[in-house]
Amino acid sequence: MMNPPSEIALNQTDPDFALRVVASARPTLPSCDGTICAGPFTADRILAHPALGAGIRRQAQALLALHQASPRATAPFATQQRWLMSQAGLAQYFRNDLAQPGSGVLAERFIAAVLSHGVASRNTAAAFVNEMLKYGVVRYVADSAGRRQRPFEPASATLSMLLYWLAAHLVTLDGFDGGARAVALDRRPSLLGVIHPAIADGLLASHSIRQPDGTFALFTWVDDGGVVMDRLIAGCAEPADDARIRTDVTSVSALAQGLNLSRTQLGRKFAAAEAMGSLGWSGTRGKSAMWVSQAFWRDYHAAQAVKLAIVDAAFAAACADDPSPMHAEPPA
Repeated sequence: MMNPPSEIALNQTDPDFALRVVASARPTLPSCDGTICAGPFTADRILAHPALGAGIRRQAQALLALHQASPRATAPFATQQRWLMSQAGLAQYFRNDLAQPGSGVLAERFIAAVLSHGVASRNTAAAFVNEMLKYGVVRYVADSAGRRQRPFEPASATLSMLLYWLAAHLVTLDGFDGGARAVALDRRPSLLGVIHPAIADGLLASHSIRQPDGTFALFTWVDDGGVVMDRLIAGCAEPADDARIRTDVTSVSALAQGLNLSRTQLGRKFAAAEAMGSLGWSGTRGKSAMWVSQAFWRDYHAAQAVKLAIVDAAFAAACADDPSPMHAEPPA
């Protein structure tokens, strides 16, 4: 049986990633007098925060680093549909593990959860499970051979990736109020299993997350579309208050490298986004810096604000349920 969430190891492909992410929150600790968080934040409060642009840009950079370090482990999150199926499955895993450690998830129950949320068809959900098993993103629970229905569970690298994903978002939230959420997670990784199901519930119930608008919707349904948007936003110049915000991206071909998306496919999406007025080139196409529109920038940040508010509400609930271990001062 795999290690429980409290014993999650660092990702073998980049063992320092989570430590770098969490360490970036440590300088804020003196300003909050040991308080883990002053939230939870609402999406509107996050959108109005003066640190929004810088915080989201750093978060995008952290998510890009995660994808580059372990592209296979991030495969379940390549499209909006796969991301939502993954959220449903991981929430089911953590809840099952809390009730009966090592019980895993049965494919039929995972499929039922996907259907109940209206995320995908039965065939799509079943194919997703088979693909995740094939590539080792999930694995059969040990000692389940011979059973008519074998439960599966996330691989250790998958859980590590999820831990880093959560840490990156907590660091962003800490930047808004000087909190120590990320440090609390660093000191107690088992919080992942407590917090995640509530995050998944919030994401699956959110119309803004499920049905994004504008250019954001254009990219969320293609492979690695979220990574493309992260890269554009991570490269945005500051301050981002011009009608056209300059990025450091110049080449579609270079951007497509390392993605599960061809240069042709990405070029088509960019052409559609350009027709919408959402992005373009500051000079000669392919030889000059790309820009993104204020509307695209706002759409991306609005979506991140909704997600961060869901994460913060889940974290605050966990903090309220069991505050004592989370308020210990980090080592000097």
